[in-house]
Amino acid sequence: MATNVETARPAEARPSGIRLLRMALKNRKTAIMLIFGFSAGLPFSLLVGTLNAWLGEAKVDLATIGIISWIGLAYAFKFLWAPLVDRTRLPGLGRLGRRRGWLILCQLLLAATFLALSLTDPAIAIGTFALVAVIGAFASATQDVVIDAWRIDVADETATVEILSSIYQMGFRIAALIGGALALVLSARISWPGVYAVMGVVMALTILATLMAPDTARPVEELGFRELRERGAVHPKLRAIGLTLVGLGWAWAIGAVALFMVRILNVDPADPTPPKASDFTAQMGPWIIAATVVLPALVATYFNWLRKHGRNVLEHDVPSSSATQRAADHAYSALLLPLADLIARLRWGVIIALGIILTYRLTDSIWGPFAFPFYLTELQYTADEVAFASKVFGVFMTIAGIAIGGIMFVTVGRMPTLIFGAIIAAATNLLYADLAGGAYYIDAFANTFGLNSLGVDPRMVRLMIAISGENIAGGLAGAAYVAYLSSIASKDYSAVQYALLSSLTLLVGSLGRGALGEMIETDGYVPVFYLTAALGGIAVVFCILEWIRWSYQRRREASRPGLVPAGDAARAQEGDTAA
Repeated sequence: MATNVETARPAEARPSGIRLLRMALKNRKTAIMLIFGFSAGLPFSLLVGTLNAWLGEAKVDLATIGIISWIGLAYAFKFLWAPLVDRTRLPGLGRLGRRRGWLILCQLLLAATFLALSLTDPAIAIGTFALVAVIGAFASATQDVVIDAWRIDVADETATVEILSSIYQMGFRIAALIGGALALVLSARISWPGVYAVMGVVMALTILATLMAPDTARPVEELGFRELRERGAVHPKLRAIGLTLVGLGWAWAIGAVALFMVRILNVDPADPTPPKASDFTAQMGPWIIAATVVLPALVATYFNWLRKHGRNVLEHDVPSSSATQRAADHAYSALLLPLADLIARLRWGVIIALGIILTYRLTDSIWGPFAFPFYLTELQYTADEVAFASKVFGVFMTIAGIAIGGIMFVTVGRMPTLIFGAIIAAATNLLYADLAGGAYYIDAFANTFGLNSLGVDPRMVRLMIAISGENIAGGLAGAAYVAYLSSIASKDYSAVQYALLSSLTLLVGSLGRGALGEMIETDGYVPVFYLTAALGGIAVVFCILEWIRWSYQRRREASRPGLVPAGDAARAQEGDTAA
């Protein structure tokens, strides 16, 4: 039997961290990972952010922009089809490799998407424009799934997962600058169709990296999830019924959103009663939340009860015997297993946790698509000014916010940081309300601290102060939120659980964008920012309740001899996450 050289090597002979990093950077995989990060970041930036600037300049109404921003739900729901992508061999392209075939398909679709968008005028063919964007969003989300899998597949002792992940983030950020700042600058010089045509060519060039990328062989036999078929697990037939109910709930929710998008984007201008996003949100929004959150939670709770009481469970191990059974196990692991584990551990506290998940980033996600129309159309800033303030200066402010969050983790702890992040994320909406209403308080702040005497245009000072506040708050709140999700996610199901919980984060904000666009059209931006600030207060309440629950649980467990207090366990997990 061959000996693993790295394992057998004495500790003192192993390469140092710096040498290992140098070796990794010379590795072909890291260069390809950088391009793959770029390939993931470019469509995300162009479809979720920059596209709204184009629509705003094309005089598309804000309600429609809010509806089109629902294409971002593709990234939120990508965990639903991830098992299919992982297990399916594509006809023809599958010969290129387990991951390369899917990557080339996605990259071809994305290049074609950008070229098709460049040939479509959103002012006269908004339905076709939106359909092309939807196809691109699904291709981009699927590419993310494949790239994440490729990174794990090809990692080795030199190009480790940690190094490849860092390189991926670097490529993603570079793409964000090109798809954001550079695209805005170019739009003032060659038009938006020209920008997206150029980006389509750039996207096509990433296929060269895919062709050179190493791939991994498909396992001869891919095992299912063993714990789902061990003695004491819920019977597979009953699981299939529960999975069908949850699957139907998700299918109905996605179908309802898709059908409404089709209706509102193809409405007859002469229709005296066109469909309204606010009506859809008020009437269907609660049912969509019920179908995608409440129903799965109830089914998961019922399955936990069956396991605890030994009812309708397996009396002996029953391994999966077909591809259909293994696919069902994958689907169950994506839709129900993460919630079942979370409910079993948090019990009634899961209500608070889901409240935080659904509302914590609400103030950011609900108004994000209207940022570029607000800057460019409402406030009449130039594309160059917005590119610098939002996509260059703003990045450094986000980094500053993340750093402040890290310092707060060390000095005051996770829960106070989580609450503070929720408070300032809500409060910074008041900065934008002031900016939209004439910037009286922002100007007073700038004059007090001499910022208007630096030789910079006072209008740019106003914009940069507002963006500074929002991005610092967003960086801090984002770091606090990721730490919180990491602390409640189980290490046994970390990948699927984190993917599901982070996906639910976007749900409420995305559903509310169409109604928010209508409100901006009728009432203006100032009342909208006051509303989003008030909505942020809901997250603050949930965070305070969670701190109370966490403190009570910690005291309760500390009073029991032989048990590790919840706080110690949480700190240990947080340390593992940070490492």
